[in-house]
Amino acid sequence: MPVILPVSRRTLLIGSAAGAALLARPAMLLAAEMRFEDDPFTLGVASGCPRPDSVVLWTRLAPKAEEAGGSLFAAPPPVLEGPVEVAWELAHDEGFQRLAAKGTVLATDEWGHSVHVEATGLEPGRWYFYRFTAGGQQSPVGRTRTAPALGAATDRLRLAFASCQQYEHGYFTAFRHMAAQDFDLVVHLGDYIYEMSWGRKYVRQHGTGIPTQLWEFRDRYALYKSDPDLMAAHAAAPWLAIWDDHEVANNYADDHSPKTVQPDQFLAIRAAAYQAWYEHMPVPPSMAPKGPSLRIYDRYRFGDLLDMTLLDDRQYRSPHPCGINKSGGANCEERFDPSRSLLGREQEAWLDSALKDAQGRWTLVAQQTLVSELDREPGPGKAYALDGWDGYVASRDRLLSAIETHRPANPLVIGGDVHAFWVSDLKKDFQNPASPTLATEVVCTSVSSQGPSAKTMQAGREDNPHIRYGRGDKRGYASLELTPKQALFGLEAVDSVERPDGTVSRLASFAVEPGKAGAEPA
Repeated sequence: MPVILPVSRRTLLIGSAAGAALLARPAMLLAAEMRFEDDPFTLGVASGCPRPDSVVLWTRLAPKAEEAGGSLFAAPPPVLEGPVEVAWELAHDEGFQRLAAKGTVLATDEWGHSVHVEATGLEPGRWYFYRFTAGGQQSPVGRTRTAPALGAATDRLRLAFASCQQYEHGYFTAFRHMAAQDFDLVVHLGDYIYEMSWGRKYVRQHGTGIPTQLWEFRDRYALYKSDPDLMAAHAAAPWLAIWDDHEVANNYADDHSPKTVQPDQFLAIRAAAYQAWYEHMPVPPSMAPKGPSLRIYDRYRFGDLLDMTLLDDRQYRSPHPCGINKSGGANCEERFDPSRSLLGREQEAWLDSALKDAQGRWTLVAQQTLVSELDREPGPGKAYALDGWDGYVASRDRLLSAIETHRPANPLVIGGDVHAFWVSDLKKDFQNPASPTLATEVVCTSVSSQGPSAKTMQAGREDNPHIRYGRGDKRGYASLELTPKQALFGLEAVDSVERPDGTVSRLASFAVEPGKAGAEPA
């Protein structure tokens, strides 16, 4: 079990004149006295945000992570205090005989002893290996990859995308499979943690209540990230990550939360949640939050093959139309209001510019949920979920109009959130089957979170002609293999998340040809 040796906080802060002199020394010298008897890298390592000449390396020092958790009324005493010097190495080979870069950073209390290293000056389109050392202990080795050079001929890119991993609902088998598939990139589309317990059956337990304080969110992330399958997927390839609602509070919209009436109180919770997200994601130091604000929407390019945008549909959105209710939303005229936005007008304008400037053979929009209209009521009746794009119709129309106007090459949209596989045609007019298809959409199912009702899935398949495929009884993830000649999606399904030895197989494959929007079975 990890134990911190020698210098206690009391020795540092309360000691004699010698202690005062010690406090006056630079933080780096203070950090040099920290030693670990055992492993402080209990949450593993990760990398992300790959550019042609850089990548972000991540870890968090968390000795005794398995003992995290306070009472209902107070935070636990800190296991680790004061700054800790962390050395990092990036190498061309797994044996670290040919170093490409190295350095040291301070892990501090302020950011939960998380480490975010932006390794620069790297070669484009190649694999690297990395590791950390702190207090005489060494981390596991991770593998990462830089993006191809801008405009460089790129013949293939393999990525996986996933979302919605409710710890209590099952094991993270999808990530174990993902780690073994040699993907170039993993894209996580949100609900990395769940702040709440819900559902029909629990396989394992959170063990604590709903987090609202920073230490509580840190504990929740530590619980999730201690899962060996998730750690393996993080160590196998670089990640790009965005959030959805459960990283903060279910169904929140900007400063509105169904469970926290006062906006100021909710923004304090959001600030804690955003900081904990930052502390546990492989993102650069420049993304550190400022209170309840943290920009995650961004753009990435991979050679001449792919232009990708990542969106945020929570932080800037207008309040839910007609309130967030379960009445079906069919008679809610407010959802058509052109003044309302799912992304916020500033992000909408940024996205419009990004689509106009897209230069890859394929254009990928990565966002949280299902963009396509989805009538969820079987038969002649209508029912729409108001927490997604169906509650912000004008905002969706502006997105589709931008695709139609700027005509980026071969637009693809991926999403998660709804705990089901969906493959659909994004139409200019969803009510008219003859309307032009503007883009192809593929939504991954959940990693472990329980799926929608059979009624919803039946309505989705039968009453929405633009839906090509829908399946909600399987957990897993989706894969995407891009070449200049094809986009091939794989729907990867877990046989059972209720036992740790589950297996994964391909449920279905869909292909998109260049110049032809719409996916076909492959």
